[in-house]
Amino acid sequence: MAHALVSPNAAAYTSGRDISQTLESARGQVEERFLEGGTVLLSVMDVLNRLLNSLESVTTTLDNKDASDTSADLRATVESLTALPVTEENRQQALVSLAHTGRELRKHVSDMQETMRYLRTFAVTVKITGAGLAEFAGFAQEILERIYSGTDEVNRFATHLDSLDKEVKLATSFGASVSKGYADTVPAVAGALRDDAAKIAQHRKDLGVIAREVGAIARAVQGKVASTLSALQIGDITRQRIEHVQATFSLLEDFFAGEDGARLDAGARQRLQNVIHHLTAAQMSDMCANFQRDSENVVKTIASFDHDMREILMLRDQMSGQSGEAGGNFMRALESSVSAAHEIVKQVDTASRQADQVSQSTIGTAAKLSEAIGNIRAVKTDIHYMALNTNLRCSRLGEEGKSINVVTAELRIFAGKLDDSADAIVNGLPALEAAAGRVAPATHAGAGSLGESLTSAVGNIRSAANVMENELKVLAENGREVATKISLLIGKLDFQHDLGEVLAGCADLLEGVAGTEVADISDLTETIAPLDRKIFKHYTMVQERNIHRRIIPASEDSTPAPAETAKAENDEDLFADALF
Repeated sequence: MAHALVSPNAAAYTSGRDISQTLESARGQVEERFLEGGTVLLSVMDVLNRLLNSLESVTTTLDNKDASDTSADLRATVESLTALPVTEENRQQALVSLAHTGRELRKHVSDMQETMRYLRTFAVTVKITGAGLAEFAGFAQEILERIYSGTDEVNRFATHLDSLDKEVKLATSFGASVSKGYADTVPAVAGALRDDAAKIAQHRKDLGVIAREVGAIARAVQGKVASTLSALQIGDITRQRIEHVQATFSLLEDFFAGEDGARLDAGARQRLQNVIHHLTAAQMSDMCANFQRDSENVVKTIASFDHDMREILMLRDQMSGQSGEAGGNFMRALESSVSAAHEIVKQVDTASRQADQVSQSTIGTAAKLSEAIGNIRAVKTDIHYMALNTNLRCSRLGEEGKSINVVTAELRIFAGKLDDSADAIVNGLPALEAAAGRVAPATHAGAGSLGESLTSAVGNIRSAANVMENELKVLAENGREVATKISLLIGKLDFQHDLGEVLAGCADLLEGVAGTEVADISDLTETIAPLDRKIFKHYTMVQERNIHRRIIPASEDSTPAPAETAKAENDEDLFADALF
């Protein structure tokens, strides 16, 4: 009889141990799969953070105030370029005015040259007429030398004006060519630069829109990953509940091996074992239902990542495409336009240098003319006084000096005409200097600064484009890594495959062992109360306690169950209750 009682019990223990081993295998798989899934999720979160950091860098680059200032500088340069035809036209008018002023002065110089020729004639006449008078021989030669000196001054004066006239003509000729070139090229080049600047600004704006779209999707995926990480608690909950079922079998074996269990006969043992099997089967069945529901939600969330990543990759490719071929075309077009603009700027520099040379030469000529006028006036004064002295001497000589007196009187009259021409020239010199100032306006330095502005603007735009290209490369790499991680994640977190089947198999095994009918153990309530309390104490979730009490009602000396919380309305409430 004793042997008969032992054999079924031993078989029951063996069944319990076998079930525990199966459960241990399932528990290990749950732990491994969810740990692996959590690791992958955390790596996805990390690369998503890097992706968002890349996007932030791209956005910062796009919003860079220096880039906006560069575009503004380029537009300002274009405006300066557009103003070149008007500037050159004003310079041409100033050169025309300078040439006119020079011609007016040349008329007065011609009058002075004519006067000097007359003076030379009269001086020679004085020399011839006074040849018989010893006291006039040296005097006539001295007057003639002074007239030659004055003639040289007037001729040098004329040479300065002739040189100035040649420079003005050269500058006018070159300026006319430049002016025509401006009319033909400046509007087109300025328009091309303006269009290029607008295209670059629009390109950056488009990139900004795409970057914000990528950021929105990436942050949405980041939120999904965070919620998935939270939902992975189902793995920990499942593992705990498997451990609780294992503990229940272990406690049952300990109970049977103890004093209380020894007092039970074989029938009581079988009834208690049946109830425990029903209890563990109910716990496993509820656990499988929860696992099925929550892991399915996780898989659905993970599956939605695929669409999100395709969107991110598509937008990433769109950004890379815009920054690659299109962006390169923008830069090539801009550099081509700037190259054409630089050619114009070179012409500006040449024209400005010529105008500056003419202006400086004119100002120098004016100074030399002023000095020459002083010398000519001194010659005129000397001739005047010499002629006057001659008149006085001729008066003392009587008839002998009468003929000389007539000639020297003419000398004085024509010497006086030098003053009239000199006055006209002196009055014309301020006009000459003013015209020279208009030829080389204050914007002369603007030609060089215009070229520097173009070079600087393009350099800044190219630098910004390079920074943007590097940032987009990093973004593309992070986008690829995110896509790879997501693809891996989808395979790792498909808990329904294999794992769900293992857990369902354990539940089916327990239900098969338990059978269809729950044994009546109401007569064993006091005896199994210690076992009941120990099993109940292991539970950490309200659901487990509720299931337990449905199978094994509480005895009077059992530990009262905590007040049941309000029925959870959604999965998050269930997780909150599960964590107690």
